[in-house]
Amino acid sequence: MTDYVRVENLQVSFPTEDGLVHAVDGVSFSVDRGKTLAIVGESGSGKSVTSQALMGLVNKRNAQVEGQAWVGDSELISASDDELRKLRGSSMSMIFQDPFASLHPFYRIGKQLVEAVRVHRSISKDDARTEVLRMLEKVGIPNPERRIDDYPHQLSGGMRQRVMIAMALINGPSLLIADEPTTALDVTVQAQIMELLNELQEQYNTAIILITHDLGVVADVADEVAVMYAGRLVERGSLRDIFYSPQMPYTVGLLSSVPRLDAISDRLTPIAGQPPSLINLPRGCVFEPRCGASQWLGDDRCATVRPELLSITPSHAVRCHLDQEQRRRFAEESLAAVVGPSGGAA
Repeated sequence: MTDYVRVENLQVSFPTEDGLVHAVDGVSFSVDRGKTLAIVGESGSGKSVTSQALMGLVNKRNAQVEGQAWVGDSELISASDDELRKLRGSSMSMIFQDPFASLHPFYRIGKQLVEAVRVHRSISKDDARTEVLRMLEKVGIPNPERRIDDYPHQLSGGMRQRVMIAMALINGPSLLIADEPTTALDVTVQAQIMELLNELQEQYNTAIILITHDLGVVADVADEVAVMYAGRLVERGSLRDIFYSPQMPYTVGLLSSVPRLDAISDRLTPIAGQPPSLINLPRGCVFEPRCGASQWLGDDRCATVRPELLSITPSHAVRCHLDQEQRRRFAEESLAAVVGPSGGAA
């Protein structure tokens, strides 16, 4: 089966007075239709810039964007602004973190949704409004006939997010990028939104890229997981690979810092230190200054040699100098300190 979304060696850099910011550094991944790829990592790891580059939302006059990315047969990085405008909203759409900032406060939500339809389809205003009402009902907006004429400020946070989902999906895109879609919502609404996305994905066979730092959400919805750190992809695998057989010490650190009901300690285990400057990245492994396993090698490879992202199984790849037995032992010891010797990774 051919991957519907393919990204190869994506690089995004921003020139500044202090130097070149390497926001995304050689990222590659793929997603098929009907599947969900979760991209996880700390703030500043390059998750959102990756998604913005795919959508053509990185201003190339202020940034250097290299590599290749396809949605179906359309190559995105070399596409013109006009070509990208045609693709956005029809072949690919994005749900942003803050729906209140994404919806125009001066226009009723119905007017904004009707415009989203008519930009990409030759359809009358009345037919577009009928289409909007159908989609508002589908995403769970109560009384859509009344709500369609509301302004964004008249809706709750959860309702505004549902409106953004309706806008993203109303033209049936084959790729949906969701950038932290539940961050500002309470836990109950979070679950409703993710369940809604799952239902709509099944209906439209949409490929979803979910940008998040919430591993609980990832565990519920993702088919595959890509872990980013300091602009680089440091581990990629199936949901089971990442949660039950993590190989990269950074991934292990993320899992160790998640609150768990079966933990033997009531304290979290954060990753020591701070992420590196994206202007002055370490020469070797970007995680080496914070890694608790780099001394296991007995040499300076971690500090001086950049590790490649290598496949260890057909579904699992890791960027680390440790051998597989060392990575397995580090993961077991680190996670056992959190959940006890009989606990699993997730």
